[in-house]
Amino acid sequence: MSFIDLDRLARTPLAKDPCEFVVVPGFVRPEKLAAVRESYPKIDKPGSFPLRELSYGDGFAAFLGELEGAEFRKAMEAKFGVDLAGRPSMVTVRGQCGERDGNIHTDSKSKIITVLIYLNEPWEPQGGRLRLLRSGHDLEDYAVEVPPEGGLMLAFRRSERSFHGHKLFIGPRKVVQFNWVTGGGHVVWDLLRHRLSAWFKRAA
Repeated sequence: MSFIDLDRLARTPLAKDPCEFVVVPGFVRPEKLAAVRESYPKIDKPGSFPLRELSYGDGFAAFLGELEGAEFRKAMEAKFGVDLAGRPSMVTVRGQCGERDGNIHTDSKSKIITVLIYLNEPWEPQGGRLRLLRSGHDLEDYAVEVPPEGGLMLAFRRSERSFHGHKLFIGPRKVVQFNWVTGGGHVVWDLLRHRLSAWFKRAA
């Protein structure tokens, strides 16, 4: 059985306010969630880390392999009505949330689709819940608030209206970010940017 539930993704309607997005609880199958969590990289600092800098187990590797496969790409093409064939992908991983995380932004223009897959326990804190916003200046004016609970996927199409952010939370918060981007050069630049950001946060 696969780690990800593409049928559940297909059945979930695409929302369009304030941007094109889909929220899919249970996208990581409940019976597979423990295997992904148990083999998740050990990360003790805030920041987004490229895969090449992390060590992880077989379950997490198999889960990533499905994200990078053609079936997931085709499912996302169908959902968002976009051609992703030949587009490079990029994966970064977070394990900790810090005081500088959660600021409102839209993602860089090089990103076509952003996929966030959360791997936490049931989420009780008010902070750390990602909000899709109607503007770039008001965290309280949001269309949806997403608890970063295990197995849930949030995916959105990057645009000038894809503002998002969350209230302050400091502590463990596991999330895999998967992006399709416009070109290979953007992958190199974004990974370098994430690496520098993670290095500065480790040094702080």
